[in-house]
Parts: sequence; structure tokens; C-alpha cells
Amino acid sequence: MAKPVILDMDPGIDDAAAIAVAVNRPDLDVKLITAVAGNVSVEKTTNNSLKLLEFFDRTDIPVAQGAKAPLKREFKDASYIHGESGMPGYDFPEVTTKPLAIDAVEAIHQVLNESAEPITIIGTGAYTNLALLLQQHPEDKPLIKEFILMGGSISGGNVSSVAEFNVFTDPDAAAIVFKSELPITMIGLDVTLNALLTEESTNTLREMGPAGEMLYGIVTAYEDVHVGGKPMHDVNTILYAVDPSVIETKPFAVDVVTEGPAIGATVADFQYRWHEPGYTNVNVGVGINAEAFNTWFLEQVAAMNK
Repeated sequence: MAKPVILDMDPGIDDAAAIAVAVNRPDLDVKLITAVAGNVSVEKTTNNSLKLLEFFDRTDIPVAQGAKAPLKREFKDASYIHGESGMPGYDFPEVTTKPLAIDAVEAIHQVLNESAEPITIIGTGAYTNLALLLQQHPEDKPLIKEFILMGGSISGGNVSSVAEFNVFTDPDAAAIVFKSELPITMIGLDVTLNALLTEESTNTLREMGPAGEMLYGIVTAYEDVHVGGKPMHDVNTILYAVDPSVIETKPFAVDVVTEGPAIGATVADFQYRWHEPGYTNVNVGVGINAEAFNTWFLEQVAAMNK
């Protein structure tokens, strides 16, 4: 039986790769994609979601546009990493489909209430839509099986010395989600920076049919470059959703810093200075086998062309 999921994203190159994998997995039933401002504006992330669904002939999956800005902070995008459009490197046709007439929060609310079973929500952008859902529809919490979130770090950041981009973009939203008392798995930089897509794997994409050609184009345009390759941050959430055994996790008491020079930090209180001993609220990804990730990702792309 396929796992029902909602994808809340800000495509974005690594989000695009995550969508590509998710909508081609027979064991995932993608009920809805909701877009949020993050890597680029919400208008662009919405349009990019539609582009990908049209590319993969999955226009049966609805798309809803969400929050244009963080709850309290000024919006600043990451176009310096993801390009002006959010998905450079491949010439997508103009979209012919449109997002839903309702916004992301109401779309998630409807899908949750129409489902015969609780739904996993996979979030790979700022968590603004998710926080608004929890604020506006707290009665929906029992309908959410779990949150699988790309974001955070317990070892250092990528937009400051302590903060990861998704949490930094809207720390107030992240704090609301992390205090929700729902099951949460945080797949952050502690995993994604140790699962780099190698140059060899990237070059292999080019020879893997239409899907590989598209992914090769956008990945080579990706400016998130590290020694050893490029992190496909958001793809790791899909891997965890289908095979959690591949990513090592540990439960922690995690708080989000919402002001000051450490804003956006996700602090694991492993010494229990601020929480009762034994309290945990987040299952944190702490390790992954990079070679296994590369093999798995290429297997997913090969399956897209069948």
C-alpha cells in the first residue's frame, strides 16, 4: 500500500530532484504539493512545481500556492544558489496547468480531512505553511502521521555559523512546528552534507534519458558546491520516507532560536539544561552512507525513464 504524503516545498533545485523522485515512486501516493517562499518567491516555487508535474505527466497531483513571506521576518531568497528562476539549467516549456484556487493551508486542511488515514507531511522549504496550518486548524493534528523535514543542524549552519537556511528563513514557524508535539524527523545538514552527489554521479545523469538529462541540467546549474560534490538536501527526506533504515537518527530535545545572533539555530539540549531529563521532541538525522545515497539516487532516476 502506497504511503500518502503531502509535499510542502520551495523548488529550488534540490526540491526539484526530490519531487522528481517522489512522484515516480509507486510506494508514495503524493496527494498534494504546496509551495512556499524560500529559495525563490512563492510565485516561482509554485510555477516550478507545476513545471515538474507537467514534465513527469503527473498533473493529477494538485498544487497550491502558500505563504509569500515568513511569519514575522522580511523575506530573503536564495537565488544566489538556485538562480533567478529557481530551476535554471533546463528549458522547461511554459506551464499549461494552474494551481488550486485555494491557498496551501486550506488545501492541506482539505486533503487531511478527506484522507482515510493519517498523512505524512514532507517539508523541504521554510515551514511557514505548516505553522499556519497548526495555528489555523489545530484540530487537524491527529490527521498528521508525522512531519519529515529537511532543515536544521545540530553541528553548524550554512547561512550562519549555527543556522540552516530553511529554519533561518522562518525561525518563528520552525519553533511552532517543533513545539507541535507531533512526530518529527529532522533531516538536516548533519545528514545532507554527508550525502553529496559526486561529480561522477552527476555526469552519469546526462546519459540516463529525458529525466536524467533534465536533472543533469539543473544540478550542474546548482551553486551549492562542496568538496566532493553537491548536496541534494531535500532528496534525503524522500529516501527517509521510503526507507528510514538508511539514515541514522537519534531523538533529542530541540529548540529553535528566534532572535539574536544565533537566530535560526536548532539547539539539541542533550545535557538537559532546559528540559526535563528524557524529554525529546525531534528525531534528528545524524548519519548516512554517501556511497549508498549516490547509488540509490541513480537507481531512482533510472526508474523514471521506464
